[in-house]
Amino acid sequence: MTVSAAPARIHAEPATAEPVRHGLVDMRQGGHGLGGSYLFEGGDLVTGWHSHDLHQIEYAVNGVIEVETAAAHYLLPPQQAAWIPAGLEHTTTMKASVRSIAVLFDPALIAQPGDRARILAVPPLIREMMIYAQRWPIVGARPDPMADGFFRTLGHLVTEALDHEAPLSLPTATDPIVAAAAAYTREHLATVSAAGVARAVGISERSLRRQFQASLGVPWRAYLLRARLLRAMALLAEPGPTVLDVATAVGFDSASAFARAFAERCGETPSAYRHRASAPPAPSGPPPPTRRVIPTAPSGEPDASGWAAAGLTPPNGVPDHR
Repeated sequence: MTVSAAPARIHAEPATAEPVRHGLVDMRQGGHGLGGSYLFEGGDLVTGWHSHDLHQIEYAVNGVIEVETAAAHYLLPPQQAAWIPAGLEHTTTMKASVRSIAVLFDPALIAQPGDRARILAVPPLIREMMIYAQRWPIVGARPDPMADGFFRTLGHLVTEALDHEAPLSLPTATDPIVAAAAAYTREHLATVSAAGVARAVGISERSLRRQFQASLGVPWRAYLLRARLLRAMALLAEPGPTVLDVATAVGFDSASAFARAFAERCGETPSAYRHRASAPPAPSGPPPPTRRVIPTAPSGEPDASGWAAAGLTPPNGVPDHR
Protein backbone atom coordinates (compact mmCIF):
# COMPACT_ATOMS: atom_id res chain seq x y z
CA MET A 1 0.00 0.00 0.00
CA THR A 2 1.38 3.41 -0.94
CA VAL A 3 0.21 6.48 0.95
CA SER A 4 1.92 9.52 2.35
CA ALA A 5 2.49 9.77 6.09
CA ALA A 6 -0.53 11.94 6.86
CA PRO A 7 -3.13 9.87 4.98
CA ALA A 8 -1.73 6.73 6.61
CA ARG A 9 -3.26 7.95 9.86
CA ILE A 10 -6.65 7.84 8.14
CA HIS A 11 -6.31 4.91 5.79
CA ALA A 12 -4.70 2.41 8.13
CA GLU A 13 -8.01 1.05 9.43
CA PRO A 14 -9.01 -2.34 7.96
CA ALA A 15 -12.52 -2.65 6.57
CA THR A 16 -14.98 -3.22 9.43
CA ALA A 17 -18.73 -3.07 9.92
CA GLU A 18 -18.41 -0.10 12.27
CA PRO A 19 -15.79 2.43 11.08
CA VAL A 20 -13.97 4.30 13.82
CA ARG A 21 -14.04 8.10 14.13
CA HIS A 22 -10.80 10.03 13.79
CA GLY A 23 -12.13 13.58 14.10
CA LEU A 24 -10.34 16.48 12.38
CA VAL A 25 -7.12 15.41 10.64
CA ASP A 26 -4.19 17.80 10.17
CA MET A 27 -3.20 16.85 6.61
CA ARG A 28 -0.19 19.17 6.50
CA GLN A 29 1.20 17.98 9.85
CA GLY A 30 2.42 21.42 10.79
CA GLY A 31 3.20 22.64 7.27
CA HIS A 32 1.89 25.94 5.90
CA GLY A 33 1.83 25.50 2.13
CA LEU A 34 -1.34 26.41 0.24
CA GLY A 35 -1.75 22.96 -1.26
CA GLY A 36 -0.34 19.50 -1.72
CA SER A 37 -1.14 15.99 -2.87
CA TYR A 38 -0.98 12.34 -1.97
CA LEU A 39 -1.20 9.08 -3.87
CA PHE A 40 -3.15 6.07 -2.61
CA GLU A 41 -2.47 2.50 -3.76
CA GLY A 42 -3.49 -0.29 -1.43
CA GLY A 43 -5.79 -3.07 -0.29
CA ASP A 44 -9.41 -3.12 0.88
CA LEU A 45 -9.74 -0.32 3.42
CA VAL A 46 -12.34 1.80 5.16
CA THR A 47 -10.92 5.12 6.35
CA GLY A 48 -13.19 5.64 9.33
CA TRP A 49 -15.21 8.82 9.89
CA HIS A 50 -13.03 11.91 9.73
CA SER A 51 -12.82 15.42 8.34
CA HIS A 52 -9.97 17.48 6.90
CA ASP A 53 -8.73 20.94 7.71
CA LEU A 54 -8.33 21.44 3.95
CA HIS A 55 -10.60 21.14 0.91
CA GLN A 56 -9.99 17.92 -1.01
CA ILE A 57 -10.53 16.72 -4.56
CA GLU A 58 -9.82 13.01 -5.05
CA TYR A 59 -9.40 11.57 -8.54
CA ALA A 60 -9.94 7.85 -9.12
CA VAL A 61 -7.25 6.70 -11.55
CA ASN A 62 -8.33 3.06 -11.27
CA GLY A 63 -11.04 1.25 -9.35
CA VAL A 64 -14.18 2.56 -7.66
CA ILE A 65 -14.18 4.62 -4.45
CA GLU A 66 -17.21 5.00 -2.20
CA VAL A 67 -17.65 8.13 -0.09
CA GLU A 68 -20.32 8.43 2.57
CA THR A 69 -21.40 11.54 4.46
CA ALA A 70 -24.31 12.15 6.80
CA ALA A 71 -26.36 13.32 3.81
CA ALA A 72 -25.57 10.85 1.04
CA HIS A 73 -23.66 7.82 -0.19
CA TYR A 74 -21.49 8.63 -3.25
CA LEU A 75 -19.85 6.44 -5.85
CA LEU A 76 -16.62 7.66 -7.42
CA PRO A 77 -16.00 5.71 -10.66
CA PRO A 78 -12.67 5.72 -12.49
CA GLN A 79 -11.62 8.96 -14.17
CA GLN A 80 -13.96 11.12 -12.11
CA ALA A 81 -13.33 13.04 -8.90
CA ALA A 82 -14.93 13.54 -5.51
CA TRP A 83 -15.05 17.01 -3.99
CA ILE A 84 -14.97 17.04 -0.17
CA PRO A 85 -15.00 20.49 1.45
CA ALA A 86 -12.98 21.18 4.58
CA GLY A 87 -14.72 20.19 7.80
CA LEU A 88 -17.16 17.73 6.18
CA GLU A 89 -17.14 14.46 8.12
CA HIS A 90 -17.02 11.46 5.81
CA THR A 91 -15.80 7.90 5.45
CA THR A 92 -14.21 6.42 2.35
CA THR A 93 -14.17 2.80 1.20
CA MET A 94 -11.45 1.62 -1.18
CA LYS A 95 -11.05 -1.78 -2.82
CA ALA A 96 -7.75 -3.44 -3.65
CA SER A 97 -7.98 -2.26 -7.25
CA VAL A 98 -8.11 1.42 -6.30
CA ARG A 99 -5.43 3.89 -7.28
CA SER A 100 -6.25 7.51 -6.56
CA ILE A 101 -4.64 10.93 -6.42
CA ALA A 102 -5.90 13.55 -3.98
CA VAL A 103 -5.10 17.27 -4.06
CA LEU A 104 -5.77 19.37 -0.99
CA PHE A 105 -6.28 23.13 -0.87
CA ASP A 106 -6.00 25.72 1.85
CA PRO A 107 -9.55 27.04 2.44
CA ALA A 108 -8.42 30.49 1.27
CA LEU A 109 -7.99 29.19 -2.30
CA ILE A 110 -11.63 28.17 -2.93
CA ALA A 111 -14.17 30.98 -2.80
CA GLN A 112 -17.38 28.92 -2.71
CA PRO A 113 -16.61 25.33 -1.66
CA GLY A 114 -20.14 24.45 -0.59
CA ASP A 115 -20.97 22.29 2.39
CA ARG A 116 -21.49 18.87 0.79
CA ALA A 117 -19.57 16.26 -1.19
CA ARG A 118 -19.95 16.10 -4.97
CA ILE A 119 -18.85 13.80 -7.79
CA LEU A 120 -17.35 15.78 -10.66
CA ALA A 121 -16.69 15.13 -14.31
CA VAL A 122 -13.00 16.06 -14.50
CA PRO A 123 -11.77 17.96 -17.57
CA PRO A 124 -8.44 16.76 -19.01
CA LEU A 125 -6.62 19.91 -17.84
CA ILE A 126 -7.57 19.36 -14.18
CA ARG A 127 -6.70 15.67 -14.44
CA GLU A 128 -3.23 16.40 -15.79
CA MET A 129 -2.62 19.12 -13.19
CA MET A 130 -3.64 16.73 -10.40
CA ILE A 131 -1.18 14.16 -11.69
CA TYR A 132 1.53 16.82 -11.90
CA ALA A 133 0.73 17.96 -8.34
CA GLN A 134 2.35 14.78 -7.01
CA ARG A 135 5.65 16.66 -7.03
CA TRP A 136 4.36 18.57 -3.95
CA PRO A 137 3.28 16.13 -1.19
CA ILE A 138 0.86 17.54 1.36
CA VAL A 139 2.77 16.25 4.38
CA GLY A 140 4.80 19.11 5.81
CA ALA A 141 3.93 21.36 2.85
CA ARG A 142 5.87 24.61 3.09
CA PRO A 143 5.22 27.95 1.37
CA ASP A 144 6.79 27.93 -2.08
CA PRO A 145 6.10 30.54 -4.78
CA MET A 146 5.89 28.03 -7.62
CA ALA A 147 3.75 25.54 -5.69
CA ASP A 148 1.45 28.24 -4.31
CA GLY A 149 0.92 29.69 -7.79
CA PHE A 150 0.19 26.22 -9.16
CA PHE A 151 -2.41 25.44 -6.50
CA ARG A 152 -4.03 28.88 -6.86
CA THR A 153 -4.53 28.19 -10.58
CA LEU A 154 -5.79 24.66 -9.99
CA GLY A 155 -8.12 26.01 -7.30
CA HIS A 156 -9.73 28.39 -9.82
CA LEU A 157 -10.27 25.52 -12.27
CA VAL A 158 -11.76 23.29 -9.59
CA THR A 159 -14.14 26.09 -8.55
CA GLU A 160 -15.49 26.17 -12.10
CA ALA A 161 -15.76 22.36 -12.19
CA LEU A 162 -18.00 22.35 -9.11
CA ASP A 163 -20.88 23.38 -11.39
CA HIS A 164 -20.57 20.12 -13.36
CA GLU A 165 -21.77 17.56 -10.85
CA ALA A 166 -22.42 13.92 -11.78
CA PRO A 167 -25.58 12.38 -10.22
CA LEU A 168 -23.82 9.38 -8.68
CA SER A 169 -25.16 9.32 -5.13
CA LEU A 170 -27.87 7.87 -2.93
CA PRO A 171 -29.63 10.06 -0.35
CA THR A 172 -29.21 9.14 3.31
CA ALA A 173 -32.22 9.05 5.65
CA THR A 174 -32.36 10.40 9.20
CA ASP A 175 -35.63 8.55 9.88
CA PRO A 176 -34.52 5.21 11.43
CA ILE A 177 -37.26 3.20 9.70
CA VAL A 178 -36.45 4.65 6.28
CA ALA A 179 -32.71 4.23 6.92
CA ALA A 180 -33.30 0.55 7.75
CA ALA A 181 -35.49 0.14 4.65
CA ALA A 182 -32.81 1.76 2.44
CA ALA A 183 -30.09 -0.46 3.91
CA TYR A 184 -32.19 -3.58 3.36
CA THR A 185 -32.83 -2.49 -0.22
CA ARG A 186 -29.10 -2.07 -0.93
CA GLU A 187 -28.23 -5.39 0.69
CA HIS A 188 -30.79 -7.41 -1.32
CA LEU A 189 -30.64 -5.86 -4.79
CA ALA A 190 -30.91 -9.17 -6.62
CA THR A 191 -34.25 -10.20 -5.10
CA VAL A 192 -35.68 -7.19 -3.27
CA SER A 193 -39.32 -6.10 -3.51
CA ALA A 194 -41.30 -3.35 -1.82
CA ALA A 195 -43.36 -5.96 0.00
CA GLY A 196 -40.20 -7.69 1.25
CA VAL A 197 -38.68 -4.42 2.49
CA ALA A 198 -41.93 -3.49 4.26
CA ARG A 199 -42.00 -6.84 6.05
CA ALA A 200 -38.34 -6.52 7.03
CA VAL A 201 -38.85 -3.14 8.75
CA GLY A 202 -42.30 -3.89 10.15
CA ILE A 203 -44.54 -1.45 8.26
CA SER A 204 -47.08 -1.70 5.47
CA GLU A 205 -46.02 -1.38 1.87
CA ARG A 206 -48.11 1.79 1.56
CA SER A 207 -46.39 3.33 4.60
CA LEU A 208 -43.01 2.36 3.18
CA ARG A 209 -43.64 4.20 -0.06
CA ARG A 210 -45.06 7.25 1.70
CA GLN A 211 -42.28 7.51 4.31
CA PHE A 212 -39.57 6.86 1.72
CA GLN A 213 -40.79 9.73 -0.46
CA ALA A 214 -41.21 12.07 2.53
CA SER A 215 -37.78 11.32 4.03
CA LEU A 216 -35.57 10.98 0.94
CA GLY A 217 -37.46 12.97 -1.68
CA VAL A 218 -37.49 10.09 -4.17
CA PRO A 219 -39.85 7.14 -4.62
CA TRP A 220 -38.65 3.76 -3.37
CA ARG A 221 -38.64 2.40 -6.93
CA ALA A 222 -36.36 5.25 -8.13
CA TYR A 223 -34.03 4.68 -5.16
CA LEU A 224 -33.88 0.97 -6.02
CA LEU A 225 -32.96 1.65 -9.65
CA ARG A 226 -30.24 4.12 -8.69
CA ALA A 227 -28.84 1.71 -6.09
CA ARG A 228 -28.77 -1.08 -8.68
CA LEU A 229 -26.93 1.04 -11.22
CA LEU A 230 -24.38 2.34 -8.71
CA ARG A 231 -23.68 -1.19 -7.53
CA ALA A 232 -23.41 -2.31 -11.16
CA MET A 233 -20.81 0.39 -11.85
CA ALA A 234 -18.71 -0.87 -8.95
CA LEU A 235 -18.97 -4.49 -10.16
CA LEU A 236 -18.16 -3.59 -13.76
CA ALA A 237 -14.94 -1.93 -12.63
CA GLU A 238 -13.73 -5.20 -11.11
CA PRO A 239 -12.18 -8.03 -13.12
CA GLY A 240 -14.15 -11.25 -13.43
CA PRO A 241 -17.94 -10.91 -13.70
CA THR A 242 -19.51 -10.63 -17.15
CA VAL A 243 -22.13 -8.03 -18.01
CA LEU A 244 -24.80 -10.73 -17.60
CA ASP A 245 -23.36 -11.69 -14.21
CA VAL A 246 -23.57 -8.06 -13.11
CA ALA A 247 -27.11 -7.65 -14.44
CA THR A 248 -28.25 -10.70 -12.49
CA ALA A 249 -26.37 -9.71 -9.32
CA VAL A 250 -28.14 -6.34 -9.12
CA GLY A 251 -31.61 -7.64 -9.93
CA PHE A 252 -32.27 -7.12 -13.65
CA ASP A 253 -34.27 -9.78 -15.46
CA SER A 254 -32.07 -9.71 -18.56
CA ALA A 255 -28.83 -8.29 -19.89
CA SER A 256 -30.76 -6.25 -22.47
CA ALA A 257 -32.95 -4.58 -19.81
CA PHE A 258 -29.83 -3.83 -17.77
CA ALA A 259 -27.95 -2.40 -20.77
CA ARG A 260 -30.92 -0.20 -21.68
CA ALA A 261 -31.31 1.23 -18.16
CA PHE A 262 -27.54 1.69 -17.77
CA ALA A 263 -27.18 3.55 -21.07
CA GLU A 264 -30.18 5.81 -20.38
CA ARG A 265 -28.88 6.96 -17.01
CA CYS A 266 -25.09 6.62 -17.29
CA GLY A 267 -24.64 7.80 -20.89
CA GLU A 268 -22.82 4.70 -22.15
CA THR A 269 -23.30 0.95 -22.41
CA PRO A 270 -22.11 -1.37 -19.63
CA SER A 271 -19.42 -2.75 -21.96
CA ALA A 272 -18.14 0.72 -22.84
CA TYR A 273 -18.08 1.71 -19.19
CA ARG A 274 -16.21 -1.47 -18.28
CA HIS A 275 -13.60 -0.79 -20.97
CA ARG A 276 -13.08 2.78 -19.72
CA ALA A 277 -13.10 1.79 -16.04
CA SER A 278 -10.58 -1.02 -16.45
CA ALA A 279 -8.25 0.75 -18.89
CA PRO A 280 -4.75 1.30 -17.50
CA PRO A 281 -4.02 4.93 -16.59
CA ALA A 282 -2.33 7.02 -19.22
CA PRO A 283 1.32 7.67 -18.43
CA SER A 284 1.95 11.04 -16.84
CA GLY A 285 4.84 13.36 -17.41
CA PRO A 286 6.73 14.07 -20.64
CA PRO A 287 6.87 11.33 -23.29
CA PRO A 288 10.04 9.24 -23.46
CA PRO A 289 12.70 10.67 -25.73
CA THR A 290 12.51 9.55 -29.33
CA ARG A 291 15.25 7.09 -30.16
CA ARG A 292 17.46 8.47 -32.90
CA VAL A 293 19.10 5.92 -35.18
CA ILE A 294 22.41 7.16 -36.53
CA PRO A 295 23.05 5.82 -40.06
CA THR A 296 26.48 4.46 -40.74
CA ALA A 297 28.63 4.20 -43.80
CA PRO A 298 28.77 0.88 -45.71
CA SER A 299 31.88 0.03 -43.72
CA GLY A 300 29.88 0.21 -40.51
CA GLU A 301 31.75 3.30 -39.32
CA PRO A 302 29.81 6.41 -38.15
CA ASP A 303 28.97 8.76 -40.99
CA ALA A 304 28.79 12.56 -40.58
CA SER A 305 25.87 12.70 -43.02
CA GLY A 306 23.96 10.31 -40.76
CA TRP A 307 24.52 12.53 -37.73
CA ALA A 308 23.25 15.52 -39.70
CA ALA A 309 20.14 13.62 -40.82
CA ALA A 310 19.40 12.84 -37.20
CA GLY A 311 19.65 16.51 -36.29
CA LEU A 312 22.90 16.11 -34.38
CA THR A 313 26.33 17.63 -34.70
CA PRO A 314 28.93 14.93 -35.39
CA PRO A 315 31.83 14.80 -32.98
CA ASN A 316 35.26 15.67 -34.26
CA GLY A 317 36.90 12.94 -36.27
CA VAL A 318 33.76 11.41 -37.79
CA PRO A 319 34.32 11.22 -41.56
CA ASP A 320 31.80 12.48 -44.10
CA HIS A 321 31.14 9.70 -46.65
CA ARG A 322 28.89 11.82 -48.86
